[in-house]
Amino acid sequence: MIDLTSMAAGAKIAARHMAHASTDDKNIALKAIAINLERFQKDILTANKQDINEGQKNGLNSALIDRLTLTPERLGAMADDVTNIASLPDPIGECFDRQILENGLQIERQRVPIGVLGVIYESRPNVTIDVTALAIKTGNVVLLRGGSETIHSNRVLVNLVQQALRDADLPESSVQFIDDRDRKYVAELLKLHEYVEMIIPRGSNALHTFCRENSTIPVITGGIGICHLYVDESADIKLAIPVIENAKVQRPSVCNALDTLLVHEAIAADLLPRVINQLGESGVTFRTDKQALSILEKARLSNDSTKVQLAGPNDFDIEWLSLVLGIKIVKNLDEATEHIHKHSTNHSDGILTETDKHAERFVAEIDSAAVYVNSSTRFTDGGQLGLGAEVAVSTQRLHARGPMGLPELSTYKWVVRGSYTSRS
Repeated sequence: MIDLTSMAAGAKIAARHMAHASTDDKNIALKAIAINLERFQKDILTANKQDINEGQKNGLNSALIDRLTLTPERLGAMADDVTNIASLPDPIGECFDRQILENGLQIERQRVPIGVLGVIYESRPNVTIDVTALAIKTGNVVLLRGGSETIHSNRVLVNLVQQALRDADLPESSVQFIDDRDRKYVAELLKLHEYVEMIIPRGSNALHTFCRENSTIPVITGGIGICHLYVDESADIKLAIPVIENAKVQRPSVCNALDTLLVHEAIAADLLPRVINQLGESGVTFRTDKQALSILEKARLSNDSTKVQLAGPNDFDIEWLSLVLGIKIVKNLDEATEHIHKHSTNHSDGILTETDKHAERFVAEIDSAAVYVNSSTRFTDGGQLGLGAEVAVSTQRLHARGPMGLPELSTYKWVVRGSYTSRS
């Protein structure tokens, strides 16, 4: 039985300590985490294998198993990300917007940690390390509630993090793990507004909805990605196909993977058979509109077993998280942007074009957290965009948008200096 209120109260106390921790001490902890990921690799992989076996027995689909899986390569990448975060400038204590008023008051804003973060996530044990590293660097404290399917992996990961905190003489209660599968603790965490400043859910749309509807604490939502690429009439088809393949195939189970390909009707007959042939070799199946299906039925495909079928009424509103790609032919840029406005979750959407005017229009009219020109959507990632890692990808407008790195995990206070100044 977990006393979550006591955990949160301890986190609140730790937050006061972490807010004043030196950059050097925080970096010592981060470097120790990176070392521990290598040092305890065998323990981590053994625990992760247990999670995978249980997940397969419980019928988790391939996308969730992929998100759950840790490998030596993935652990190495996690350690590299933590080391990179240690090398980044510390935003805490930064002063900005300094000015002197007519009455002689000197005012400025100073970056400070947010405080205690409640992070609720599913299937991805790497999130444990990403969130922890960013929180430590920014002097924040976290209460972690990973999915029940990752409990063995998270238990080992949090233990090595807490050891690193002790090595740096920082409070180990700065990172705490709700080590229980009972979902009642999610609901309980959402009500601890006396101790917790922000809730960050990472997972399914159902999880985000539950947090929004039940939390008495501000919630940062995002991470649900129905992502689009529009191939314009002027696009270089030869260069476009590898970008489409990367966006769909490189890691299909993540939120920035491509879900829907929009193709200008003038190039559809040329482009679509090439896309089907190329991506079909990687096991991609396709849901197309009637016009695209008609073109493909007349085309010579390299593999007759490639699965192409008519899209269902809701298929363009699905985040596939698997090797399924929706395809729709559009008449022009206007129809492409209209489709995106109707079906996008405002995560990551892009255009492939050689027409600068069309690129600028797309950037102006598509209001997603990340908008791409001639690039794969797979770059919506804190590490890829130079943030070291991310605590979440926010698709809302308040406080933060897109990958949330170090600056997004800070707030600010006003500092006002006078000379025994009174208001007249």
